[in-house]
Amino acid sequence: MHGFIGEFFGTMILIVLGCGACASVNLKQSYGRGSNWWYISISWGLAVTMGVYVAGFLGSQGHLNPAVTIPYAIFGLFPWHSVLPYLSGQFFGAFVGAIIVIIQFYPQFKVTKTPKEGNTVGIFATRPAIKNGLFNFLSEFIATFAFIFILLNLGNFTSGLKPFMVGLVIAVIGTCLGSTTGFALNPARDWSPRLAYTILPVPNKGKGEWSYAWVPMLGPLAGSLFACWIEQLATI
Repeated sequence: MHGFIGEFFGTMILIVLGCGACASVNLKQSYGRGSNWWYISISWGLAVTMGVYVAGFLGSQGHLNPAVTIPYAIFGLFPWHSVLPYLSGQFFGAFVGAIIVIIQFYPQFKVTKTPKEGNTVGIFATRPAIKNGLFNFLSEFIATFAFIFILLNLGNFTSGLKPFMVGLVIAVIGTCLGSTTGFALNPARDWSPRLAYTILPVPNKGKGEWSYAWVPMLGPLAGSLFACWIEQLATI
């Protein structure tokens, strides 16, 4: 239960802060409207930092991400019996985090009446700058490979200032690699908020764009598996 609780609340905080930043940038009559890509990248980095701190204090390893949990288990870095509690916490926590963002910004959703004005699923989930399935997949693969490969060489990333370092990694990946697809890096971070936007009564909402959702699911998982494999080869 500690694993589930830590991952649930850590991922919830991650989404509340990260998607909150996206809502601030996109929705009308928000003070953050129109802020730039640095704002988004740094906000997501700090959101991950705070989520990892919360998760670690509550007893989990601060994965917050199926693309960490699943490859770590496959390569013997994490026990299989903990995979389901971690994944459950991540997906449920992300969904609840999205609900909180909808409540927080409900008046802003009401005055942002069309997707062209900023009321899109992009507040909650990723969208490509240029839609091209192969290259969108490769973008997520490459960005997640870099993220996981760095994590593997950080050691225990819940201790001391390590969560802050993880946040810096997220921010630099966002500024350097994330502008092509919005750097999901994390299937739970994308799918659960996308589902919340799709099924909940968000005023004036656009489409959930599920035809794209395979990219932020499979790209991060493939990139993280490849990173674990390369790390294993490098340390033989």
